[in-house]
Amino acid sequence: MDTKELLKKVRKIEIKTRRLSDHIFGGEYHSTFKGRGMTFSEVRQYQFGDDVRSIDWNVTARYNEPYVKVFEEERELTMMLMVDVSGSELFGTSNQFKKEIITEISATLAFSALQNNDKAGLILFSDEVELFIPPKKGKSHVLRIIRELLEFKPKSNKTDLAGALKYLTNVMKKKAIVFVLSDFIAEDYERTMKIIGNKHDVTGIRVYDQREESIPNLGMVQMQDFETGKIQLVNTQSKSVRNAYAKYHRERVDYFKDTFTKSGSGVLDCRVDESYVKKLLGYFKRRG
Repeated sequence: MDTKELLKKVRKIEIKTRRLSDHIFGGEYHSTFKGRGMTFSEVRQYQFGDDVRSIDWNVTARYNEPYVKVFEEERELTMMLMVDVSGSELFGTSNQFKKEIITEISATLAFSALQNNDKAGLILFSDEVELFIPPKKGKSHVLRIIRELLEFKPKSNKTDLAGALKYLTNVMKKKAIVFVLSDFIAEDYERTMKIIGNKHDVTGIRVYDQREESIPNLGMVQMQDFETGKIQLVNTQSKSVRNAYAKYHRERVDYFKDTFTKSGSGVLDCRVDESYVKKLLGYFKRRG
């Protein structure tokens, strides 16, 4: 992708996703993800209706009239986007690949953070952490995140979600809002999720294609595993083959939902041919 084409794509995504974050998600994001707590702002004279528990007795004694402490929400937050860039994200039977939907969702969330003056960072992972962009504020930083999501070419097509989550614990010492965007065709990350869920506010966003849920009866079909590159003939006429595949897929989805829920994290399903806007908005409203 040349520079001109990349800038054109970045601009197109910016226009679409910024409009969403400005008009739809900004307020919902703010009300859903509160600040880290209350921080002291100022002292002022007591007014009728003030909570007597907020009286500052030292200042009151000094001026011989009641004064109260005023607190405000410590609003600034840090949002981390953890994005799966393994080979399976390049699958899609509808209008878009999973990767394209993941990019749009990530951009919308990043602009929502920008609107609320929060920091945003990015981790791209396969079976290793491919790229880490430390959290930072500003429009130019968000546009850099979008450029990387569009242009980045991973070294590996495989997936290791547990390894990426461990990396997060090492680089993010303070509590953060974490969105993990993947198809979650992965295993053995339950233990790591327990640690992450206790420390951070995590949401897993599963982006998937409806054709991944089951194999239609198409006779003998040549299939390729996007992550291993392996090609083999599959007899889709066999009911046992179709049932075994559907069972495997259901187990991966159930594992994802159970693991995230048990760790106190949120879960969200987004199918590539459905509106992720409605899904995100509904999730924010339920959380708010």
